[in-house]
Amino acid sequence: MTTLPRPAAELSADEARRIALRAQGFLGAPDRRAGVRGALRHLGAVQLDTISVLARSHELVPYARLGAVGRRTVEDAYWTPGPDGEPHAFEYWSHAACILPIEEWPHFAFRRRAYRTRPHWGHDLPDGAYEQVIKQLHAEGPLTATELGGAKNKGEWWDWSDAKVAVERALMYGEVVCTERRGWKRVYDLAERAVPQELLHDDLDDRECVRRLVRLAGQSLGVGTRSDIADYHRLKSEQFDAVVEDAGLIPVTVEGWGKPAWADPAALETAPRGRHRTTLLSPFDSLVWERARTERIFGFTHRLEAYVPKPKRVHGYFAMPVLAGGHLVGRVDPARDGSTLVAKQISLNGPKAVPAAAQALLEAAEWVGCDAVRVERADAPELRSALVAALG
Repeated sequence: MTTLPRPAAELSADEARRIALRAQGFLGAPDRRAGVRGALRHLGAVQLDTISVLARSHELVPYARLGAVGRRTVEDAYWTPGPDGEPHAFEYWSHAACILPIEEWPHFAFRRRAYRTRPHWGHDLPDGAYEQVIKQLHAEGPLTATELGGAKNKGEWWDWSDAKVAVERALMYGEVVCTERRGWKRVYDLAERAVPQELLHDDLDDRECVRRLVRLAGQSLGVGTRSDIADYHRLKSEQFDAVVEDAGLIPVTVEGWGKPAWADPAALETAPRGRHRTTLLSPFDSLVWERARTERIFGFTHRLEAYVPKPKRVHGYFAMPVLAGGHLVGRVDPARDGSTLVAKQISLNGPKAVPAAAQALLEAAEWVGCDAVRVERADAPELRSALVAALG
């Protein structure tokens, strides 16, 4: 049985919530000079997802923190190399498929090693298929799976072609890197070309990789339980337990949490103050991506219903939480109809949430190039009328 250290601090539930908001970039002035790249480095991981309603999730994450930064600017910030030709980011398996700061490459050596020793998904590649993909990338430069010979072949196992299986295997091993998404297709390049030489190594042992990721996750969350921090980069609980004493995080207790917690020491040095952001959140935003944490911190139960049969949905296909005043005050299920942003369904905590929801909708509409907002349904008729009036 693990003996837990005595907590060094006691936090109220409100203090923990504000620490989490500041750590995630929603409390205090945003660092506009650092922009999207600064937000990525601060968060450590931005989740990717295929769903695009207002925009894709990796675009919504910096928008939620920085405001109406251009969507092209977001993509360029992730994928366009710097003046020295070195990349700022790469895609790999973290919390899920995520965009990660290029500085994190060495920290995922433990995962690359694990993939190399794992059975190959039950899919046998023809002799030479893996080597052919590497040879083609070496000769031709960055390519998509289609350019490597086609992503699909009407076979079994996700219907992937041999070339697609080979390049995805090379990606997991770290011999190949995803350097951008082009039309949502991964663009692959050789790691030796895409990763700066000083970072291109697997020198860190598994324990040191995990220790660093636990420390970084603690910094990105501000304060969290064992499951919160481990889940940030999909670490196992026993991996967290093995390194937490050396990760530089401070044991704390949080009112009402009922579980041991740890905090970033820098987060405890000053009380979190500043302006709260009012915005719509992607369901895949790291502020809310772990549902148990979201419920514990905000008293807000949220579930992505995109994969729920339509008749069983409660809040809508891609319901986006509304953040205002440091609280989650409702949900909006958005859609587009030409130049109109459509709020297909709105659920709010009460009349006090109406101005915030209106502000969030108007800002989001402007960001995606819409010039009007239409409200279709609300969980209460009087709230719909009030929201329509607030939208002008």
